Amino acid sequence: MPNLKDLKNRIASVKSTRKITKAMQMVAAAKLRRAQDAAEMARPYTERFSAVMGALAASVGDSATAPRLLAGTGEDKVHLLVVMTSERGLCGGFNANIAKKARQHVQKLRSEGKTVKILTVGKKGRDSMRRDYSDLFIDHVDMSGVKRLSYADAQGVARNILNRFDAGEFDVCTIFYSEFENVVTQIPTAQQIIPASFEAPEADSAQMLYDYEPSEEEILADLLPRGVAVQIFAALLENAASEQGARMSAMDNATRNAGEMIDDLTIEYNRSRQAVITNELIEIISGAEAL
Repeated sequence: MPNLKDLKNRIASVKSTRKITKAMQMVAAAKLRRAQDAAEMARPYTERFSAVMGALAASVGDSATAPRLLAGTGEDKVHLLVVMTSERGLCGGFNANIAKKARQHVQKLRSEGKTVKILTVGKKGRDSMRRDYSDLFIDHVDMSGVKRLSYADAQGVARNILNRFDAGEFDVCTIFYSEFENVVTQIPTAQQIIPASFEAPEADSAQMLYDYEPSEEEILADLLPRGVAVQIFAALLENAASEQGARMSAMDNATRNAGEMIDDLTIEYNRSRQAVITNELIEIISGAEAL
């Protein structure tokens, strides 16, 4: 029979844990609203920017003067994977799902004989990828001191990637993050950012024709590095919203599970207490009859 004191201590411990998970759920809910608004506000700009870049890229085509960020190096041998996760845990499968998608991509590339390099943004991704692929790990961008994401943070990550591309360290760069859909659903996503890939605009007879000054190639050469930063910033914002949504959901589940555990422990405590009282009554009655 369980000790009554131990059961009482367990109930108090689980109640204390429930208070913590409930508080974390409320904090995540408050942060989620701001993060979701930021991600949703960035989407129209990102989509329009991609549409403009797609039109420019389509007009340049496979021209020999096309910027290197658009045309690529001409090789497909070395791939840089930028795995973007959170700095903190306790957010369900958010980090694990991004890392899983990155691992699948690593395995696919290695099976094709490609060379893979890994750069991480976020402590949890660093720990996971370094544990499994320490020989592929080349760098980590520390964002633990960032309280609120800004475009400058994305520029820092983009600068790191672009400097490595200019130095000839890789041919293709793909970022991994989680796209926010709702509190319950966050979609692990892989997006190639170098060479830049844009959807060509749909043919439309009513579409207006534009003359560019300077040339399309010069405009692209100036905008493509900004495009990398814009894509990274959008991914960071999606990740931030996904993280808070996943944490809110995980803490809600933890709070409900703690409540169920408290109910079960309380029932067990009451039964044990009733058994102790019954035994004491039996001993008293047996002693009285003996007299």
